[in-house]
Amino acid sequence: MAQICLPIALEASDVEQLDSIIQRGRPLRKGERVFRQNDVFNAVYAVRSGTLKSYRVGGSGAEQITAFYFPGEILGMEGIGKGIHPNTIEALETAAICEIPFELLGDLSSRIPSLQRHFFQLLSQEIAEDQLLIAMLGKNSAEQRVAALLLSISARHARRKLSATAFRLTMTRADIGNYLGLTVETISRVFTRLQKNALLSADGREVIILDAGQLRAVAEGTAQL
Repeated sequence: MAQICLPIALEASDVEQLDSIIQRGRPLRKGERVFRQNDVFNAVYAVRSGTLKSYRVGGSGAEQITAFYFPGEILGMEGIGKGIHPNTIEALETAAICEIPFELLGDLSSRIPSLQRHFFQLLSQEIAEDQLLIAMLGKNSAEQRVAALLLSISARHARRKLSATAFRLTMTRADIGNYLGLTVETISRVFTRLQKNALLSADGREVIILDAGQLRAVAEGTAQL
């Protein structure tokens, strides 16, 4: 199912119906946008390859990163409610996406219960992740925030049957700091402490988690660096 963008279990005939409405666009280059803040909503998008970021620009003109998206994940669903996209989606590297027209998807979901359930699960997951981010930014320390992000990326890699302990951070330290509400200097200090305590190894953007249990303890606030 990865080839047709939605990794869910469907009957063969249902796969054909779903595949018929998916539109595969050209690859995106780094910095290219899928859509912009306040664009009209008419589709959701599945990430086939690459990493993208979601951000919004406030009244002061400052950019706030709200999410990162990896292969196998769906983006654009936050536009369903008001019919416009509240965020801009931008490629962090060369990426490929599939466009799924929402009107056609809604009609197809009514005929394929498993597809409808899958999208309800995706919406629930997105709500849960938003709540986690709010809680994390509200009270957690810099170490907890960085550890939680690394564990989130690890889990998302594992869901795609990739290594949960060795991966490349496609986002910059500035992007990570923007997302977590921390300065670049703070991000660098936290990474240094994590390495000194043998929780991870980092070479540029290449990261290896050496002690996932202890990293989780740091994220949960039950251990300190």
